[in-house]
Amino acid sequence: MDSERPAAFEAVYRQTYGQITAYAARRCDSPQDAADVVAETFAIAWRRMDELPPGDEAVLWLYGVARKVLANHLRGEARRRAHRAEFDAGMADLYAASPDRGIELKVIAEVFRSLPDDDRELLSLVAWEGLDRRQIATALGLSRNAVRVRLHRARRRFSRALTEAGIRSTPECRLVPAERSL
Repeated sequence: MDSERPAAFEAVYRQTYGQITAYAARRCDSPQDAADVVAETFAIAWRRMDELPPGDEAVLWLYGVARKVLANHLRGEARRRAHRAEFDAGMADLYAASPDRGIELKVIAEVFRSLPDDDRELLSLVAWEGLDRRQIATALGLSRNAVRVRLHRARRRFSRALTEAGIRSTPECRLVPAERSL
């Protein structure tokens, strides 16, 4: 029975892959998102092979699984959008202390989004979560020294990008944990 499982899964996969992929592609914003939904759908199918109905019913069961995976994916996207909006508001609060400087908040948000993922993650952990270097090191599985160096470089790249976008930064605009910002 155990040796039949891979062959049975492969047969279902070959038979239904195109239909499940088309289903996901029509409902996702990007091909990458659709690929993620399809991959998760078939991962669930593998884990739950004992529940997979035989014959033509298999594709219907997989549609149901894909529907639930897609719903989870869309909820995750909504959470990510909300977090981005929250971060943009946080950035607005960070720079709102100096309204006379005329900072374009939209430009700041765009500059932040243009940073490499690792830089955004470090700066977000400091600005959003209020974590210090030790806490970030623990969360990311890095040494405190590595976090110190990476955070310094991320701040420098962010500052340089802001300057290139025409936004002047001053020493009081540094990203530091909330409890040390004053």
